Amino acid sequence: MSTPSVLLLSGGLDSATCLAIARSEGFDVHALTVAYGQRHVQEIEQAKTIARVLGAASHRVVSLDLRPIGGSSLTSDIEVEKDRPDDGSVPDTYVPARNATFLGIALGLAEVVGARDLFIGVNAVDYSGYPDCRPEFVEAFEQLANVATRAGAQGARFKIHAPLLRLTKAEIIARGVGLGVDYGLTHSCYDPDEEGRACGHCDSCLLRKKGFEAAGVPDPTHYVCR
Repeated sequence: MSTPSVLLLSGGLDSATCLAIARSEGFDVHALTVAYGQRHVQEIEQAKTIARVLGAASHRVVSLDLRPIGGSSLTSDIEVEKDRPDDGSVPDTYVPARNATFLGIALGLAEVVGARDLFIGVNAVDYSGYPDCRPEFVEAFEQLANVATRAGAQGARFKIHAPLLRLTKAEIIARGVGLGVDYGLTHSCYDPDEEGRACGHCDSCLLRKKGFEAAGVPDPTHYVCR
């Protein structure tokens, strides 16, 4: 009998790989996508396809509009920065407390479906410097999960799995290719055009292009310009 789990699925490269890893480890995956008013709303449709193709046990899309809060170029009228230097600063695409919020929703779903394992595709190597992608965040949320839930109070132990945490983007892509992930189904761009083509110059596009090049794998992404 497979073990149930809950996985945050954005429709991007990392979360698709994370889903493939969870399935390869024998988990029944209840995928969860959050429609939070993001600029790159196309990723939601990609997530639906990825969940089906990679064999998720179920897939839910939860609407939680973060635009009234704003504070990010993904949820407000701030322009997405392009060709940003890698200077260690937190970019304007950071959505305040996004991963904490999303994991909180995933934790609620885990209690409902009887899962004690949660998967999130955060990465602290080739990433944009988001504070909620670091090992400290993952460890702290796991501690929270075990004191903030009825299941935890009754002795259950939740585990936050972040299998991509210490991998380079090239290593993530190589792992996914080995598990049969079709990266043509994924969407990473923060600022796609009206036809859904990737801009090629936001942080996410730059990391994606660099990863495919380093992995020696053809990049299936349709870019407005490279």
